[in-house]
Amino acid sequence: MSYREVQRNNSKKLTKLHKEDRKWLKQNGYKNVGWEHVINLYHKIEEFLDKYKFEDLTLEELFLEADRIGDKYLTSQEREEFNCRLSKEVNEIADAIDRHFPETEIEFIDFGNTTKKTSRKSHYKSYRTIKL
Repeated sequence: MSYREVQRNNSKKLTKLHKEDRKWLKQNGYKNVGWEHVINLYHKIEEFLDKYKFEDLTLEELFLEADRIGDKYLTSQEREEFNCRLSKEVNEIADAIDRHFPETEIEFIDFGNTTKKTSRKSHYKSYRTIKL
């Protein structure tokens, strides 16, 4: 990018920053004038915007992102071993839950008798479930 393009880009992205961050940039001498200042400002703005990306993520999304980043540093064999161990542990936990909380009700789905509903869309079927 040329000098003017970087300046324009900085100006546009500065509006996306929080007010406190814009104030911090000004207090710490980041300017949009002078080639070195413009480049430093560009990098700092990108840093802030990257930080904002993670602020809006849910806890689940943060864990997935951390997992994705961690996978970059593992070989395929290490990932496979980890997934195998994880699968075994998850199955052991599921078995323990089943032992402590056995399901005493059996559920059957009756596909033979449909419930009678009057609807205009006759191509939909509805079924009833029976718990014993």
